[in-house]
Formats: sequence, C-alpha cells, structure tokens
Amino acid sequence: MAESNFVDYVTIYCRSGKGGRGCSHLHRAKYIPKGGPDGGDGGKGGSVILHGNRNYWTLLHLRYQRHLFATDGQAGSENKSFGKDGQDVTIEVPMGTVVYDADTGEYLCEVTDHDQQIVLLKGGRGGLGNWHFRTATNQTPTYAQPGEPAQERRIVLELKLLADVGLVGFPNAGKSTLLSSVSAAKPKIADYPFTTMEPNLGLVPYRDNRSFVIADIPGIIEGASEGKGLGLRFLRHIERNSTLLFMIPADSQDIRKEYEILLNELGTYNPDLLDKQRLLAITKCDMLDDELIDEMRAELPDGVPTVFISAVAGKGLDELKDMLWAMLNDEANRIQTFTHRNLDVSHGLEDDYTEDNPFGEDRIIDGVAESDLIEEDW
Repeated sequence: MAESNFVDYVTIYCRSGKGGRGCSHLHRAKYIPKGGPDGGDGGKGGSVILHGNRNYWTLLHLRYQRHLFATDGQAGSENKSFGKDGQDVTIEVPMGTVVYDADTGEYLCEVTDHDQQIVLLKGGRGGLGNWHFRTATNQTPTYAQPGEPAQERRIVLELKLLADVGLVGFPNAGKSTLLSSVSAAKPKIADYPFTTMEPNLGLVPYRDNRSFVIADIPGIIEGASEGKGLGLRFLRHIERNSTLLFMIPADSQDIRKEYEILLNELGTYNPDLLDKQRLLAITKCDMLDDELIDEMRAELPDGVPTVFISAVAGKGLDELKDMLWAMLNDEANRIQTFTHRNLDVSHGLEDDYTEDNPFGEDRIIDGVAESDLIEEDW
C-alpha cells in the first residue's frame, strides 16, 4: 500500500551550535617586545530556527529527518581575529505547525504566518579573547573565555491545518463531493465509507475576487473521540476553523440524532469546539421537493442555521457560500490572533552582557566562578 503524502506529526532531535573559544595570545613582532594581548573572540554557534512557509501544507519533507544540528562557532585567533559564526539550521514548516517538547510535553510555540521566524534553540555565544581583560594592573592577561555550550532538545512538530471552515460529518455524508464542487480540490470520491483517508483543503472563490478555505477531514463515527475510526487523529485539524459546517445526508434515518452524536464527539475531544459558529447542511437533496423540505425542517435541530444542498446538482451552493461568508465575517466570530513574527523560545542564552559586564551573569567553569579565573590584581 502506498504511503500517504500527508504527514502531520514528526519528532526531531535538534541541537544548536556551541560558541567558539576566545583566543589567548600575546602579540609578538620585531621591535615590539611588549605588544600586549591580541586574542580574538570566538564565533557564535548556529541557531535552530522555525520558518513559516505557505508553500508547504504537510510535514512530509521532515518525515525521515531524525536529527538537525547547527554548526559550532570557530575559535578566535591572534591579531584580534574573530572566529567564524556557526551556520543556522532553518526548519521550513507550514502555517499551523505547533511545537512541543517531546520529553515533557511542554507547549513551546506555533507558526501561524508566512515568513514568521521563531528561534527554537539559540546558538552559544562565542568566548571573549584575552584582549578584553587587560587592565591597568594586568597588561598581559592570559585568560580567554570559553564559548557557551549548545542547546539541545527533542521536539514534536504537530500540524493543525489553518482553514476558515471545517467540514464535519459521518463517512459518506458528501463532504468530499461538496469540496470538489465549490473549489478546485480533487479529493477521492467513492460510494463507500472512509474514502477520505487524509485531510484536504480547498479554496472557495466568492464574489468580488474574495475567497475562503474549507478543510475536509475523514468522516467521524460514534466513539471517534475515544479513538474509533479515523476521526481522533484528524480532529485537531478543525480546532482552528472559525466555523464548522455539519453535513448530514437527507436520507439519514435520524438527522437530529446524527447531529447530536457529532456534537458529542467534538465536545468530548475538545469542549472549545462547541463554542464555534455552526451551520448544518442537509446534503443529497436533489430529489426533494419544496413540500418535503418544509416537512424536514420541523424535525431539524433547534438553534442552528440550516441549508439544503446537492453538490452533484449544484442546488443550494450559492446560498451555502453566502451563509458561510456572512458567518466568517460576523464581528462576533472574529478570532483575535496575536502573532509574534520573530520569537525566541530558547532559554538561558540571552545577550545580557555589556562592556562593563562582559560576562552577563558570572558563569561557573569547573566549579570556579569565571571572574575568579581572570589573572587580575584588583
């Protein structure tokens, strides 16, 4: 059986680069017997950076990527020559990617925008060369800082698709047929359950060159929130949809009961899903006349807008798009998203040193405070 091209969960071990060691060197040249210290600074280590990229919609390219290492900074050298900085590693991810610590489960960050950058692991600072440590009482210091160590972490990348509308329904409810009718998406369509084995996205054109995105996930069955069927694995892909479109076929034995089952499964998986705006579409209505539709309306769930459609016949699709567009642009339905374009979620490597305090906080090296290692007589 061919492997799926849709991958929404990967684990990767990442490590940033350590900083290069500062150089300890005393300048020696003809006619300059006391040239003084001239050891250069070490280069900083490379960082591990996440980069949001709209050209990706799956984590497939990372499926077999088990390790990602940034390179170390190089040591400084004489004549105050700085060491070369390590090279960063950039992980291209689709928008909607959430990052967790694989060992603790701690939430780290999420990528929601194209070109958004997040520093996951910051490279170590390069050590200062010995010329930084000359004083009036010590003109030839031999101490130079070591570079800061690398950071390492096992991370989980989990993709949650970003779409405006999420399709919710039992298998064979007509979700894929609708998606193919209102967008250019071409999901697999067949007359048997679980035809859709992975999520699909479709861009729905609307009036005046406007559009919105619909996400189709595999059908939900009773017990999906407990792991039955395929629903549990893919329910996270509708967590970010601002509107949920419930789809139930007109030939269902009990439309109200199916709707309540779907609501229960979503609420069990994540109660926040019940706070989203909902629209109920009764599908496969091409054979229903107006009188029968009016009779069915009396049996439908209360408090949820309803539309009768037939994706095959094109019936009710314009009304459906009008209703979805109105719901998506309802002021009460707008989701406030706070996006930080250049976040640093690394820990412990802040640029807190200055010329007056070149160490930041005093570091412990082999059990001794670093400031005590400097050959100075205060």
